Parts: sequence; C-alpha cells; structure tokens
Amino acid sequence: MDLTTTYLGLTLRSPLVPSAAAPLTEHIDNVKKLEDAGAGAIVLHSLFEEQLLREKFELHHHLTYGTESFAEALTYFPEPDEFHVGPELYLEHIREAKSAVSIPIIASLNGYSPGGWVEYAQLMQEAGADALELNVYYVPTDLNMSGAEVEQNYLNILREVKAEVSIPVAVKLGPYFSNMANMAKQLDDTGANGLVLFNRFMQPDINLEELEVEPHVLLSTPQAMRLPMRWIAILYGHLQADLASTGGVGKGHDAIKMLMVGAKAVQICSVLLRHGIEHISVLENEIKHWMEENEYESVAQMQGAMSQRHCPDPSAFERSQYMKAIENYHYEPHKAIV
Repeated sequence: MDLTTTYLGLTLRSPLVPSAAAPLTEHIDNVKKLEDAGAGAIVLHSLFEEQLLREKFELHHHLTYGTESFAEALTYFPEPDEFHVGPELYLEHIREAKSAVSIPIIASLNGYSPGGWVEYAQLMQEAGADALELNVYYVPTDLNMSGAEVEQNYLNILREVKAEVSIPVAVKLGPYFSNMANMAKQLDDTGANGLVLFNRFMQPDINLEELEVEPHVLLSTPQAMRLPMRWIAILYGHLQADLASTGGVGKGHDAIKMLMVGAKAVQICSVLLRHGIEHISVLENEIKHWMEENEYESVAQMQGAMSQRHCPDPSAFERSQYMKAIENYHYEPHKAIV
C-alpha cells in the first residue's frame, strides 16, 4: 500500500506532516521522534518578523527606553525571552534537524509586512531547509485600509520572499478574504508553490478577576476541518500550487477526507499535543486500514476524487447545499442541547 505523496516538489513517504508548533519541533530529539513515528515531512516552528526586526535594528532598546513610568507601554511588545529561539539559533536548528533526519525539513517564516526581514528566507535556504512555509499572520485593523490593499500586502511579501530563494515556498493564510478563490489565484500567479489552508488566528480572552486581556491557545476541534476541506475541494484542479490542509484533523478518517478533496499534505498539530508524537503511527494505520477496506492502492489514487471537479454533486460545496441543509433540518424538542 503506497502512502507516498508529492508536496512542493518533494516526495513524502506519507501525507501526514506535523505543522509549525514550537513544543513539538524546537527540540531535535522530538524532530527525530516525529520521523520515527512516520511523519512525511516536518514544518518547524516559526521565526517571527518581530524577532528579525529587533535583531537588526535593536528595536527593543528604542521601544522601551523612557517608558518605565508608563507600565502599560511595556506590554505592547513581547520581551525577547518570550520567543523560543533567536534568528541565529533558528538557523542552527535547521542545520541540526537536516543532519538528524532524512525527511524534508520545511522552515517557517512568520510576518505581516514587506521589508528587509525577508532576507532571512535565503539564510534558511542556505541552512538546508528543503522548503519554506510563509505564515502571513495579519489582522488588519486600519479603518482606512481597503480589501485590495490587504491582498496586495500578501502578494508583496510573497514576491519579496520568492526573490530571495530558489526552494519551494508555501503560503499559510487565513480565510478572511472577500473572494478566497481569487486570492488563491493571485497567490498562485505570483509564484506560490503551495497554499496551506487555513491559519487560525488566536483570539484573546478577558480575565474578569484581573481585568486583563489574555492570549489563550485553544487546540483545534473536528469542526475546524470543515472550512479548509470545502475550499481545497473548490480550488483543486484550478491552481498550479499544491494544497495542504491544517486544522481539525484528529483521526485517520479526517486525513482521508482531506486527501479525497485534493490535499497533497495533511498538517497535524493539536492531535499530537493531545495524544503524543507516537500518535502519528495510529493515524497512519487508520488510513491504511480504510484504504485496504475500500480497495485503494495508493494515496495518489485518492487525491481529488471527491473534489468539486469530480464530485457527483458539485453544488454540495456551494450555496445550494446550504439551502438544502436548512430546509431538511428538523427540530426535535426532546433532543435539544441544554
């Protein structure tokens, strides 16, 4: 049974790819364990634009100088020790990971604006990264910024990064565009080798005891996979870029669904944080068992079989299916959720 897939021009032994979660990938021992458990490739934790700007311009000194009398001013930017690793340590981590395992290592660069920090993409390539995942984590809050300007910002960052490297570049992005299909096409036309759907923006919470705003990381649930599954199904066959899913995959059957709609890789994180690195082998066995029962000989045979292009009912991914779902739902008082 052949689980091999191709993603970003790389041949992976399995479509299961641990995604950029620092607790899993910041230690080389864990990187080795991920390979031993069956990972097809590994996306390292991210190097952030803020780290690079602070490194290059000594931003921390200028931001904090003279602000001691205004306590809240010190909370606007993360302290350097809140980041897991600095730029030079990150590059060394890539080199060590490449020496430790034989599967592809995908570096992750996290930013939100064009600028000199993208030069680190070339340093990541020189350190041995097989590919780069560009994680554009951006929440536009300027009331005067148009949707077109937001989209152009993504394209400018991608264009600058592509100018620095020859290795494949995937863009990890959120779904919040006025026309997701058009945005995907623009990224494809600009040279993205892959699209990772979708980034989950971390939403803040309020501590009512301390009256403070707190960041909270919530692990993804199965419901999170519906949105990327839908858009991968719609985009499959219309782009040159490979498609990868992220979010919500907790079982082998979930991964199969993503492959069936057209994903070349299935990124996993929350399930490994819940059950441990070794759980990759559980997911792989579940995939193999389903393939055997349904007479699929390879992952390639499955990919795209249930995309919009090949689905017996293509409208299932669009508005008409929404209307059917509403019309067919019946409220039963004794089954109401309290």
